[in-house]
Amino acid sequence: MTSAPDRGLHPRPQMIRPDRWWSLDGPWQFGFDDADAGLRERWYRPDGATAGGDPFDREITVPFPPESTASGIADHGDHAALWYRRTITVPDGVDPARPGTDRLLLHLGAVDHEADVWVDGQHAVRHEGGQTPFTVDVTDLLDPAVPADAHVLVVRAVDDRTDVEQPRGKQDWEPEQHVIWYHRTSGIWRTVWLERVPAVAVDALVWRADVPGARVDVQVRLRAVAPAGTRVRVRVSHDGEVLGAAEVPVDRVTAEVGVALPRQRNGQVYEHLLWSPDRPVLLDADVEVLDADGTVLDAVDAYCGLRSVQADGDRLLLNDRPFHLRAVLEQGYWPQSHLTPPSPQALKEEVELTLALGFNTVRVHQKVEDPRYLYWCDVLGLAVWSETAGAYRFSDEAVAQLTREWLDLVRRDVSHPSIIAWVPFNESWGVQHLAHDPAQRAYTRALTGLTRALDPTRPVISNDGWEHTDSDLLTVHDYADTGAVLRERYGDAAATAATLATFGPAGRRMWVDGDAPAPGTIPVLLTEFGGVSYAPGAPEGSWGYSEARSAEDLEARLTDLLGAVRESTVLRGFCYTQLTDTGLETNGLCDEDRRPKLPVETIRRIIAG
Repeated sequence: MTSAPDRGLHPRPQMIRPDRWWSLDGPWQFGFDDADAGLRERWYRPDGATAGGDPFDREITVPFPPESTASGIADHGDHAALWYRRTITVPDGVDPARPGTDRLLLHLGAVDHEADVWVDGQHAVRHEGGQTPFTVDVTDLLDPAVPADAHVLVVRAVDDRTDVEQPRGKQDWEPEQHVIWYHRTSGIWRTVWLERVPAVAVDALVWRADVPGARVDVQVRLRAVAPAGTRVRVRVSHDGEVLGAAEVPVDRVTAEVGVALPRQRNGQVYEHLLWSPDRPVLLDADVEVLDADGTVLDAVDAYCGLRSVQADGDRLLLNDRPFHLRAVLEQGYWPQSHLTPPSPQALKEEVELTLALGFNTVRVHQKVEDPRYLYWCDVLGLAVWSETAGAYRFSDEAVAQLTREWLDLVRRDVSHPSIIAWVPFNESWGVQHLAHDPAQRAYTRALTGLTRALDPTRPVISNDGWEHTDSDLLTVHDYADTGAVLRERYGDAAATAATLATFGPAGRRMWVDGDAPAPGTIPVLLTEFGGVSYAPGAPEGSWGYSEARSAEDLEARLTDLLGAVRESTVLRGFCYTQLTDTGLETNGLCDEDRRPKLPVETIRRIIAG
């Protein structure tokens, strides 16, 4: 793939308009609103002044959450609302007084949990969902009397730590972190940026590879209804060689473009362009919007990957070849910046570390990761098991929130070839009684079905770990502390069948709504195990599922556990818990600062065999 100069830095690496975007990360004015008076006192006014003075009395570094030290605030306390303010500069080419000129889009990568945005005192958008990005066209809200470099942007965020209906993942609802939960990430926690786009512009791309059909299909969605005669042209290439191109008319706001790739019809060489962890080949894609006369209205720089993934009998197949999962649990948490990476470079380094330790897959746990992380997974060859943050309570409101947020996230990430599975639920979080509650079972089946409706090309796990209802893979969590126990449970088909037939190792039914599929008819994977703690000098309350007494003991325990898993004739892969220490969980292969607890080559030998 020919890399755009800033692709690894761009907040949306799969769809770039070079030289037309500007980051708003950095210093913002900030204020806590503990009395929840900001709306009543209209803090969103451009001057922000009230009878009590300027409420924006602090400075915060965006996109770091105020609970983190990286933000410059480092306050874990309860606050009813958070307010942010800064000035923005309107770029040349955007003139709200002249119809047909370029538009100015404001993108917010994620604000936890509810957000309101104002521009020059006018309300621009309200958004709910702590993990999902949102965009608003602010062109018509710009005050023409304000100088181009003095427009005022205000964001209000509300994140109630006691709200267990929102998808909060492992953010603690207690005042301080405890057990497996860690410090919260409130407010703006992903990059904020501006983008100048044409009046007729691409809004979203969805790529799907048809490997047997030697083609790639892309759905192009525009931001507004296109004028008559508008067309979309797509060109796919690799290392400068044009592989295929197509041009089709726009149907109101969408164009379905199928690009035939003739060289992929040669059965002796077609695999050369397929994406896999061993060969992470990516294809360049140019997408253009043309008017009736052929003039280019908009152009974006994109990429895609060719690969297939499916469950076939008891095998997980990647590009129609058996794929043995060597995964690690990744919580994407840093002590100084929480769920926000300390820098874009840290995302690349996280992928490089994971690969160096011998893993071919990562399970991003109770979090949907930054698109730039997924970009590096695409580029460097790390498969991704994509999971979302869960709620803690089952209710009508919790169902509505998680469903809306999850579907938005699937749409956001569906084009990344590195993602090989979707996980909407984990260990019955938010559906703790689905074994007995028909409504909760219906919920997990419905969200699994909706995921397949948006993306029929990947396996979906209805509830990772136990109490499956409609999973394409049978996944089990088992924190046995010796290889001998794992051999007894998963050594062969008979042992595995006995383990999974009723109540699994955690004492929960493995499958509800009927008997579990028999081993041999569905891929079986051990998607959480290990969890060996080794952290000399760790703070009080630190823990793991078992504990090593020394580095030598840690190596012996890892060798024992991984050896047993590798010897199984049934398991089609594993996910070790976990990559790094996180909060009080000191069961990482690395400490919280990403330093491996054993030599890298030792861990790699144990993991990869």
